[in-house]
Amino acid sequence: MGSSVVDLGPRFAVVLVLLTALAAAGGRLSGLGQERPVVVAALRATVQLGVVSAVLLLVVRSLWLSTAFVLLMVGVAAVTAAGRVSGLPLRSPGAPRRVVTAGLAVVSGAAPVVALVLGSGTVPLRGEAVIPVAGILIGGAMTATSLAGRRLREELATRRGEVEAALALGLLPRDAVLEVARPAAATALVPPLDQTRTVGLVTLPGAFVGVLLGGGSPLAAGAAQLLVLVGLLAAEVAAVWVVTELVARGRVLAGLPR
Repeated sequence: MGSSVVDLGPRFAVVLVLLTALAAAGGRLSGLGQERPVVVAALRATVQLGVVSAVLLLVVRSLWLSTAFVLLMVGVAAVTAAGRVSGLPLRSPGAPRRVVTAGLAVVSGAAPVVALVLGSGTVPLRGEAVIPVAGILIGGAMTATSLAGRRLREELATRRGEVEAALALGLLPRDAVLEVARPAAATALVPPLDQTRTVGLVTLPGAFVGVLLGGGSPLAAGAAQLLVLVGLLAAEVAAVWVVTELVARGRVLAGLPR
């Protein structure tokens, strides 16, 4: 394999095709009906990562270009989270407002953590370091926003009567929604909490393995993974908090009782 972590030969392509076929077959045989989304997702990932890998060869050489790439990540994350939270397509009316609102939750989660790790010098201010760290944190904040927002939408639709009853008792609209919203939104933090609690015992996540395969010591790998996991926790808690507040204030979901 040389210095590469993965052998980029014909076997790599064959294994990718077989893995995609295995996932698609599982989606069909299980009755979940996810064979087409699996194939589309795999094809999109292949094209996107191919293009991004080529672009990053140039981008990481410049801090300004790296910053622009991070902003692009934020934009894509905001669009993705907006669709998941609202359940509406991008072309439906009010999309810009939904994207900005979802983006606020993503940025509120990721930006403080990125600023801290870069400003402290813990992560060097270089493109090859900034982009991976920012990407991990933005992705975590996006996932937390999407999971919490979707869970809130479903829970508030199911328990609408409870919100209306709280309003009838004199609670303010924000407080009435939060009575239902907070426990539901907290479920979005279960995956990162479980991953952090079991790291090293159940899984060795990507940052740890990446540093080891890149020639780093186990101590350096553990430090990098700890920084990523705790940073993700901070980013995801903040993102869930913000999206919950935005939902409670009527900024995200339409038709809530008032």
